[in-house]
Amino acid sequence: MAAASACGGAGCGPHCSSPSAAGAEEGAPAERMGRLSIAAGATTTCGKCDGGGPAVAVSGGAGMCRECFRAYLFGKFKLAVTSNAMVRPTDAVLLAFSGGPASSVAAQPRVALQFIHEMQSKAIQSWETSNSQALPVFGVGIAFVDESALSVRPEHETETATEDIKSIVSSLSPGNKQVHFAPLEDLFSSGSKDKAARLKEVLGMIDDETGRDDFVQCLRMLSLQKTALENGYTKIMLGTCASGIACHVLSATVKGQGYSLPADVQYVDTRWEVPVVLPLHDCLAQELSLLCVLDSLKTQQLLDSPCSGINSLVASFVSRLREENPSREHTILRTAQKLKPFPFNKFSANGYHDFLPSRLRPKFQNVDTNESTFSEILCLICGSPFSESELQNLENTKHKAQKKIDLYTAHCCQSCRFQILPAATDTYAHFFSLLPKFWTEKVDPASASNSSLSALILRTVSFRDQIEDYLLEEDDVN
Repeated sequence: MAAASACGGAGCGPHCSSPSAAGAEEGAPAERMGRLSIAAGATTTCGKCDGGGPAVAVSGGAGMCRECFRAYLFGKFKLAVTSNAMVRPTDAVLLAFSGGPASSVAAQPRVALQFIHEMQSKAIQSWETSNSQALPVFGVGIAFVDESALSVRPEHETETATEDIKSIVSSLSPGNKQVHFAPLEDLFSSGSKDKAARLKEVLGMIDDETGRDDFVQCLRMLSLQKTALENGYTKIMLGTCASGIACHVLSATVKGQGYSLPADVQYVDTRWEVPVVLPLHDCLAQELSLLCVLDSLKTQQLLDSPCSGINSLVASFVSRLREENPSREHTILRTAQKLKPFPFNKFSANGYHDFLPSRLRPKFQNVDTNESTFSEILCLICGSPFSESELQNLENTKHKAQKKIDLYTAHCCQSCRFQILPAATDTYAHFFSLLPKFWTEKVDPASASNSSLSALILRTVSFRDQIEDYLLEEDDVN
């Protein structure tokens, strides 16, 4: 992880980049820059601008100075936003400072906040200097999902985290940014019990450790959706990066979620009532952490519940891969992206291209109308699209179900039924009664039509063809 020093580690003065250099100033970004790198082999000359001074090595081994490294990451972020039409001038964007699979690492949402703030600031300047002032400037808000009800941490740690987030947001101007704090237990109706008690009770009914972890992630997304809907936001922006997606690819494969996997690895996800976008999709976690150090961006270690079970094992495995070769995370991501995305992984063409630059409009105007209007059947809990067998099971259950509990169960994907639903079927009624009403109220006996079944069968055949074509391509290469 450390960058190579010119003196070979013996120490050559107060500005030496060697960790053993006497008198080295630990707090100075310039010195830390010489020691931190994404891959071994950082040089003292920038490979992009040929400037002098310390440089860091990014994935691939190219040495960059601080300015070029920052421009490299901002360019990835901006390209993802513009080429996928993530943000329109009329949008109000809710940035999840907590609440995503990768948001527990403070550097990722912090960098996303900094970059979207810079884009907003530029839009404000353009609006102020424009004669017509025809296009509005998109708004930005920040959401913090408070999971302290599930934590044994002292209360003052949560208070410190919230104050730090307020301090970070208040330091960004121009552009007024509101911070929303959403306790996870607020998703549950209180009834005769305390909301936090209901949350703990439903988690206590989940026997599988991985299932509990996945269930909390589902609650985070639901909390973000609730916050966005109640406050008029039109997009939710997550800090999920390539490293987090690589972990999800492997864990989803292990858990048998291959059919729904393509839905989770794209830039855009419109299956939710408020669409979700991932502008850091192509950035590595190490790169983002390093940028926070180089730019002295104030961060706060967020208080999300740590991952466990399969998710924890996969995260440890990917971490070891990263130490050996950071580019392997990108390799995992590129492999997953060979799978065809779902129709909801892009914005429809209906009026959406009006604010896009002319060079990007054809990309969205050529969307297949039949494909873009296809309605997927989604899992009641995790939101995964149903496979052919799952939809057939739902259809069969609808015809013979005598209790609504049977419909609730049939509306859960195979992964949720195996990992999240209680082992004892006689407890299903109590379990579903504890779930947020936002989920259970979606169950409609007429929600899965025969036309949807036919469309899904066709899609499944296409999915199999993709796998076969990919395997044939690999055989040809080998």
